[in-house]
Amino acid sequence: MDAMEQRRGLIQRVTRETDIQLTLMIDGSGVAKIDTAVPFLDHMLTLFAVHGFFDLEIKATGDIEVDGHHTVEDIGICLGQAFAAALGGKKGINRYGLSYLPMDETLVRVVVDVSNRPFVHYGVVVPDQKVGTFDTSLALEFMRAFSQHAGVTLHIDLLHGENSHHIIEAIFKGLARAMNQATGVNPLVNGVLSSKGML
Repeated sequence: MDAMEQRRGLIQRVTRETDIQLTLMIDGSGVAKIDTAVPFLDHMLTLFAVHGFFDLEIKATGDIEVDGHHTVEDIGICLGQAFAAALGGKKGINRYGLSYLPMDETLVRVVVDVSNRPFVHYGVVVPDQKVGTFDTSLALEFMRAFSQHAGVTLHIDLLHGENSHHIIEAIFKGLARAMNQATGVNPLVNGVLSSKGML
């Protein structure tokens, strides 16, 4: 368990647009302390921590008087970097994760490969442009930033759904469960799960 307890990422990102401090513990219990000044994102990241059993603490400020874009994207960058740092050489992990996540009328499929090959397929049409004050197009911007900086191939498909809140919530919960599975330690994996011997 000592090695697992070290699967931790601490990221600080300061730009002219945002100031973010993020701590991730992969082998956690779902404890979330989230303050991004974007309330809907706080909700989504809390769900991500809880349903992925990740301990996640984020304190962020940004130019939300402009809009939420820079804050949302930069937190995606930081969360991806935190996973990359916590996983290091990715030794012993399952690598792949799959989640079908239902939420009332909505069903979302999220599939990940922690492969060092960032790619996003986003087969999602969200009916509304806003959920409260949150621009729903920012969900994709978050996923792109996360994938790029975590080194994760990410496929997200909305199988059916009508409520925009439910759709985005199912995406974040599905990502959490898929990442929990992919980052799980598998005693059958010697080194990394690749015929090349590296990821």
